[in-house]
Amino acid sequence: MKKIAKILLWVIIAAIFIGTFIYLYINSRPKEVRYEIVSPSVGDIERTTVLTGKIEPRDEIEIKPQVSGIISEIKIEAGDMVTEGDVIARIKIIPDEASLSQALSRIESARIALSDAEAKYERNSMLLDKKVISREEHENSATTLAQAKAELAAAQDAYSIVREGVSKTNAKESNTLVRATITGLVLDVPVKVGSSVIQANTMNDGTTVATVADMSNLIFKGKVDETEVGLLSVGQPMSISIGALPDLSLDAVIENIAPKGTETNGANTFEIKAAINVPEGRSLRAGYSANATVSLSKVENVLTIPESVIEWQGDSTYVYILTDSVKEQKFERTAITTGTSDGINIQVNSGIGSDSRLRGVAVNK
Repeated sequence: MKKIAKILLWVIIAAIFIGTFIYLYINSRPKEVRYEIVSPSVGDIERTTVLTGKIEPRDEIEIKPQVSGIISEIKIEAGDMVTEGDVIARIKIIPDEASLSQALSRIESARIALSDAEAKYERNSMLLDKKVISREEHENSATTLAQAKAELAAAQDAYSIVREGVSKTNAKESNTLVRATITGLVLDVPVKVGSSVIQANTMNDGTTVATVADMSNLIFKGKVDETEVGLLSVGQPMSISIGALPDLSLDAVIENIAPKGTETNGANTFEIKAAINVPEGRSLRAGYSANATVSLSKVENVLTIPESVIEWQGDSTYVYILTDSVKEQKFERTAITTGTSDGINIQVNSGIGSDSRLRGVAVNK
């Protein structure tokens, strides 16, 4: 029994050894490599580029006050439509003490001058009745009286402007009334009642009371890489797609290409502006993220092949043409010249014909 057990053990070991050897031998043999065969086709090739950007109104105006003070009333809110000249806010003036004092002093001087002019006019009127003075001298005193009255009225009006910011003679055109300068949609009202505002001047940009834009005149503003900006031109059409409105496609025309680029993340880009044609009945919001697709070049009815079958070597391009497939596939390396590419297919100008059969992706058998 022991002898039989030993023999059986050796048989098992030999079987394992032989099986391992056969397995390694089979796996060490080179596998046959076969390739998919691709045929050229006739079609159209269009090279496009996609620009990222935003939808913006062409005219977006920041409305600023003409006087400094405190907002006492706001008549609009974001989303309202306003017409040029509409009052959108009212400002309460905080008078300057020095200016207020000067205005009061002017009123007092005007009253003194008026009192003196009235006395002279009354006296000259009596003297004229007694024929002591000439009519011309009396008329001069009447003119002086009229001028004194006008000066008092002007001084009182100036005091009203300094104290309240409102002219008594022209309250409707007061600087304390902030008016819309264009007709459009109110995009933002960054102030509240009680907020302090500063008028715009050479030293200060002033406080923005509201931002108004004409939403019927929109543009696409985006960036293009320096490698492609030379292929774009003013008047070139583009197609706009908006992520928030996937069912909407807009036509646009390039109207401006920045003459100077800006560096962004190490790459030079140029700003592009395009006028958008918004379909009637559709409304857009300012700030929508959008993509613009522009056709850089297009050829029609040309011989095309997939870019994946091409071998690139420097400035030269090659394909492998099938010469035999009876027992094994045999290919011949052939130089070709190419043209426009859309990133998937490429135009072939010369080197192969429409009946050529080309080596494609390898498939191991």
